[in-house]
Amino acid sequence: MSGSYFQEKEALQYTTGPDDSVRCSLCNHRCHIPDQKTGRCGVRRNHKGRLIAGTYARVSAEAIDPIEKKPLNHFLPGTLSYSLGSIGCNFSCTHCQNWHISQPDHIDRPLQMILPEEAVRRAQTHGCASISWTYNEPTLWYEYTRDMGVLAHREGMKTIYVTNGYMTDEALSELAPELDAWRVDFKAFSDEFYRSVCKARLQPVLDTTMRAKELGLHIETVTLVIPGLNDSMEEMDDLIDWVITNLGPDTPMHFTRFHPDFRMTERPATPIRTLEKIYELAKEKGLRYPYLGNVGGHRYEHTYCPECGEIVINRAGYSVHTENLNGTHCAHCGEPIAVSIKR
Repeated sequence: MSGSYFQEKEALQYTTGPDDSVRCSLCNHRCHIPDQKTGRCGVRRNHKGRLIAGTYARVSAEAIDPIEKKPLNHFLPGTLSYSLGSIGCNFSCTHCQNWHISQPDHIDRPLQMILPEEAVRRAQTHGCASISWTYNEPTLWYEYTRDMGVLAHREGMKTIYVTNGYMTDEALSELAPELDAWRVDFKAFSDEFYRSVCKARLQPVLDTTMRAKELGLHIETVTLVIPGLNDSMEEMDDLIDWVITNLGPDTPMHFTRFHPDFRMTERPATPIRTLEKIYELAKEKGLRYPYLGNVGGHRYEHTYCPECGEIVINRAGYSVHTENLNGTHCAHCGEPIAVSIKR
């Protein structure tokens, strides 16, 4: 099938206004886009009053990943996830670690075409239990991921968004039947941070994540802890409180180590002791499953039974051992563990 098919795939979430302008309703920027222009994402283009999903089936990165790399620790642990990414993003984070595919001004790589049917076939061939849309913001791939999600579910595979959480309520509500897990970044718990560092806002991320919870999606959160920007114990206290109150104490939270990248190279890597203090704070506040990330070999990568304290999922890098689970219960004391396992 020709490349023009992909370039002319019409978007689903928009309305047409005067003078062939459109209003995109896919993400919470809700861009007003004049004819022949794109939204903030740089990839959804208005062509004579039709919003075109310009990256449909256009793939920049394809990999077979351990699901723990997403990171997801409580969703099909120990399985493989067929992972796909494209280009573009609706955020402009100055510390982006995937800036070479997320920021349109820096993209210089060829894109391969993979139709949804072919992607599902490849996932099956490699024995994957799920498909993850990741690497750049998957919201911009909305039509592609929805089409693929239908096919993946028919074959018994699960589906995952690795997302910044800026999708609108109406878009998420339509996508939810084809989606199983929502691995969301909480960049900070400060609107000032979102506005200055990401060129976005905090509240829509919180609102959409609560909606994902209401819709029955598995949720895990990730916060990249950046020295001097979002690492105060007061801010972490507020974030953990919000998650416990609105998503529940069983929600896995990952606190990951920052490394200088893109336009934020002047800040040092996060001290490991800072991450440990955040982990300990989370446990004190009643969060049952906190984790540290980007600190290979650390004891806080394991899953501990919140009742008896024994390790129930042992992790060494991406090597995962679940022998201390009896189904979804601790094999030592019988406590239920909030984990979805492959059946």
